[in-house]
Amino acid sequence: MLWMIPALLVLLLTGAALYYVSVSGNNSAEQPAGAQTVADEAGREPEPETESQPAGGQAASYTLTVDTANPGAAISPMLYGAFFEEINHAGDGGIYAELISNRSFEDHPDTLFNWWIEEKGGSKGNVALSSDNLLNDMQTRALELTVTTAAEGGQVSAVNNGYWGIATQEGAEYKLSFYARPEPGQSMPLSISLESPDGKEVYARQPVDELKEGWNRYSYTLKANAAAANARLLISASEEGTVYLDMVSLFPKTWKDRENGLRIDLAEKVAAMQPTFVRFPGGCFVEGHTPENAYRWKTTIGPLETRPGHQGYWNYRSSDGLGFHEYLQWAEDLQAEPLYVAYIGISHDGDPVAKANTVPLADIQPWIQDVLDAIEYANGPVTSEWGAKRAANGHPEPFGLNYVEIGNENNFQPAEYRQRYGLFYDAIKAKYPDMHIIANMAVEGESIEMVDEHYYESSEWFMSNANRYDSYDRSGPGIYVGEYAVTKGAGQGNMNAALGEAAFMVGMERNSDIVRMASYAPLFVHEKDRTWNPDAIVFNSAASYGTPSYHVQQMFGSNKGDVVLPATLEQQGQTDAAQAAIAGAVGLGTWSTQVEYDDLEVKQDNQVLLKDGFKQDDGGWELQSGNWEYTDGMLRQTGNGIDARAVAGESSWNNYTLSLKARKTGGAEGMLIMFGAKDDGNFYWWNIGGWGNTVSAIEKSVGGTRSVIGQSVPVSIASGKWYDIRIELSGTTIRAYLDGKLVHEIEDQLSSGPLFGTASRDLATDDVIVKVVNSSEQALTAQLRLAGMPATNIHGSVTVLAADDLNAENSFAEPDAVAPVSSEVTVTDGSLEYAFPKYSVTVFRLKEGGQ
Repeated sequence: MLWMIPALLVLLLTGAALYYVSVSGNNSAEQPAGAQTVADEAGREPEPETESQPAGGQAASYTLTVDTANPGAAISPMLYGAFFEEINHAGDGGIYAELISNRSFEDHPDTLFNWWIEEKGGSKGNVALSSDNLLNDMQTRALELTVTTAAEGGQVSAVNNGYWGIATQEGAEYKLSFYARPEPGQSMPLSISLESPDGKEVYARQPVDELKEGWNRYSYTLKANAAAANARLLISASEEGTVYLDMVSLFPKTWKDRENGLRIDLAEKVAAMQPTFVRFPGGCFVEGHTPENAYRWKTTIGPLETRPGHQGYWNYRSSDGLGFHEYLQWAEDLQAEPLYVAYIGISHDGDPVAKANTVPLADIQPWIQDVLDAIEYANGPVTSEWGAKRAANGHPEPFGLNYVEIGNENNFQPAEYRQRYGLFYDAIKAKYPDMHIIANMAVEGESIEMVDEHYYESSEWFMSNANRYDSYDRSGPGIYVGEYAVTKGAGQGNMNAALGEAAFMVGMERNSDIVRMASYAPLFVHEKDRTWNPDAIVFNSAASYGTPSYHVQQMFGSNKGDVVLPATLEQQGQTDAAQAAIAGAVGLGTWSTQVEYDDLEVKQDNQVLLKDGFKQDDGGWELQSGNWEYTDGMLRQTGNGIDARAVAGESSWNNYTLSLKARKTGGAEGMLIMFGAKDDGNFYWWNIGGWGNTVSAIEKSVGGTRSVIGQSVPVSIASGKWYDIRIELSGTTIRAYLDGKLVHEIEDQLSSGPLFGTASRDLATDDVIVKVVNSSEQALTAQLRLAGMPATNIHGSVTVLAADDLNAENSFAEPDAVAPVSSEVTVTDGSLEYAFPKYSVTVFRLKEGGQ
């Protein structure tokens, strides 16, 4: 997960040696992106059209032709997976089914976090933390429950309400266990109960008549007599004395009846996504703020009472009950590949450029060995050291770990990552040559199999980047889109977000020869701990629901074909060649750098649109930010601020050549040359010597959010040297020259919709699968033609996710307000005229003779 806020976006610089963080007018990790707003359009949810004739009898305005006879590239069998991170109480209090919060009393060194005392019937006492005579060496604290005054009929209780309430179901059984140690010579009978917050209702009760001397484990089954969402557990004593408690646990029935298992409704929602892999344990949870609280898998296996837990990245302590073994087991139960993200000695600490919390290279070998041991635990024979431990934990067969990612988002420290990646890669490959290894960024001179890209942006950005992978270099590494989600204009998970993600997924699926894997993030959020927003699945103690984004993931994951089928979308009266030219004004800029500009000229054919030698301020330049001055026949930016801009020209200019001279006089980076500028938030610029004066790239800003388009290259700008700069625009083609040398030639893939579509074939069922996203505010009718299939006897199903309002969301009150609706469909005469509802995602599954 990203290290700061959802506004940050990590993008791969295609073909280059590092990522960048895209923010509003920023190429460093300091300034958040401007938020996107979405119009609120009230209305009811439409019923999806399933008849061959659209409502109103309107003529089809689009034609979508699917060539079923000439399949294209194979779709990666690993394309859609699940990414799990301990954030938003996704694990503890979430899919990990344990109902007691702070069960081992380790969550806070000084207070009984989530435990408190209750005195009834005149009895008096106290609860406190104790560090004496503990359960084992892994535990640092226990709970001390003391009754100082015992009144008849009274009791003193240690109380815990779980994670914002303990949910019970009438007739359901719950496994209670705890360790207890009475003071020598005391029997300290106890009563364990599940009660309502006011204590007036008792849902279950278990007496413990006598405690044995020393530490002993006690286990019982509680059967609830009523349903409740906010019950609490009481451990009560009625006789004077003291008892020490540790590892107080309460488990409901778990998914697949696993011991120490998963919450059923949440696990079932993940299973419905049909993920082909599960990435764990993060995310920033891997690194922690410092190396001291980085993820250490070896402390998360074995008996629960021997797992110390650790402080997680997202502001709460992890019990590590959902540990490395349980992750592997979860993937196995999903019939999905596990993908393990390894810590490589780089921790975030809230600052992506700080080095203070980086493990020195001289001390990195133990972490390399840690990854090798993790692989051995998952895959090694029972005769190996860690394979034997796996067997001792109940799984003698290898789990089959085939994917390892070297670090998480360590592109924030590219110099450190470059030094470490090869060390980990070579060590893993030497022992496990068949392991698939994923990098955080391209590293020059190193073997790169797959690169992890992360995107957190607006729906508009995702739609405009639906064709992003069309132009990726097929000879380069594969792509894993390890984290992505619409985070701007997304509400708490609305239809606007789902549409943007679906359009982008259409592009990923169409380009799955290069996009091998993808996983939405984050997966879960507890309604009481929304640290990150939005998320796929929302839950509380008793219920859960999927956001529209979740439903998109489920629809795509359960309808993934094996090969791409060529699909052509044409609008009536228009052709594919009608792409608009890049148009807009020009500009000059800097980022934490001082630059002098001179001899600027803009020509369209033989017409000079703008010519300026900067002898004086003639009012033609809008100096938007920075310290600009006209001196010695130059336009100088002398400040050290970020995002300094000066803009001139007309938004209608197109097909022009911009030429100028530039000289850096000081600062951290190079020059920013703007073109195609419509307004403050919509423009292009050539970032020459960006990202710490290391990279040249063309960036496109859409609605204030920038992203790299095309291929980037290593470039460093020297101070005191004049550079000749030329940018040529021809239609949607951008050519950028530095000192006469062509640096970039890029075709901007404009993809604004409103219809986005792709098609594939499921080879096992012979189904033709067609996915269409309609981002328009009105229904759009298309003629779906299945070239290569017979004209009759084509049947199947259509599933539609639609809403009348971009801001439509699900909730606990209306969990299915926006949910997929399926129906049967028949194709006659080889085609189907279909009205795609406004704001909708539609999936067809069709085949000859299908029912």
